Amino acid sequence: MIDAIAGWAETASPDDFWKVAITLVLLTVACFIGAFYFLIRKRIIQDTPTSKIRSAAQGYVELKGHCELMQGEQIKAPLTHTLCVWFFYMIEEHTRSGKYSKWVTIEIGTSDELFLLIDETGRAVIDPEGAGITPAIEEIWYGHSRTPDISPERKRGNKWFQFIQGRYRYTEQRIHPGDSLYALGLFNTTGGDNRELDQNNDVRVLLKEWKQDSEALLKKFDANKNNKIDMDEWNKVRKAALDQVKSRYAEMAAMPPVNMMNNTRDLRRPYLLSAFPEYKLVKKYATNAGLCITVFFFAGILATWLISIRLTG
Repeated sequence: MIDAIAGWAETASPDDFWKVAITLVLLTVACFIGAFYFLIRKRIIQDTPTSKIRSAAQGYVELKGHCELMQGEQIKAPLTHTLCVWFFYMIEEHTRSGKYSKWVTIEIGTSDELFLLIDETGRAVIDPEGAGITPAIEEIWYGHSRTPDISPERKRGNKWFQFIQGRYRYTEQRIHPGDSLYALGLFNTTGGDNRELDQNNDVRVLLKEWKQDSEALLKKFDANKNNKIDMDEWNKVRKAALDQVKSRYAEMAAMPPVNMMNNTRDLRRPYLLSAFPEYKLVKKYATNAGLCITVFFFAGILATWLISIRLTG
């Protein structure tokens, strides 16, 4: 086997040889990057303590609980019409050109609807946009039309027979109401007493808005009708702006607090949602990192060996 590979490296056409060699080099680089990617995520998950929603700090936190739908319109997966809190789907068509065939994606989509994470202390609104999501369910099946068969019988059919007969492949991933949920992302609370306010800045912003409509400002505060705002009148303007800002703060304080988790927009702090518990997510990343390291060494050694044979042979 080794002699055959070495012989091929010496005698193969330049196009064939360098195509294989470059592919191995690119695979080596990709696996090197992938190993760090998975190991860093594994370490972040292990190093971030779990918080309770009621006492969670503002910022990058880890939450655990179960998910539920918010009030309003229900979320249903497009292919199976199954009730869920999140979905991803893809429809592919098998195409052939000469002796080559491949699956071509003809339709793809994912849910961006908000849903709830609930623990024993409270609830948080989850925005799934931009998250790396590990779903609870993934279904893959085959059919003869772009519109998938969602009858119960298709689940009992032989998957290999479906693949042979079906020109279309359907993939659907889902997270269902009641599923456990692990969340790692940017947590913030608005309303109630959980707010950061800058009264002076808000007054300045409001005064700037009022100055842009000078006619309305004069009509309301120019008491002596001299078409300008003098010092006494300007003090009244500032007091009116301060009163309006304080009134707005009072309304905000009366509102119930809303907890929200969303994307960090920071590559160093990934946004992760998983229907599987933390230990399984850690195991998944550790397995992927180990696989990347194995392929990295195998592909790197093979590429180096083949190129050295080619250049010295």
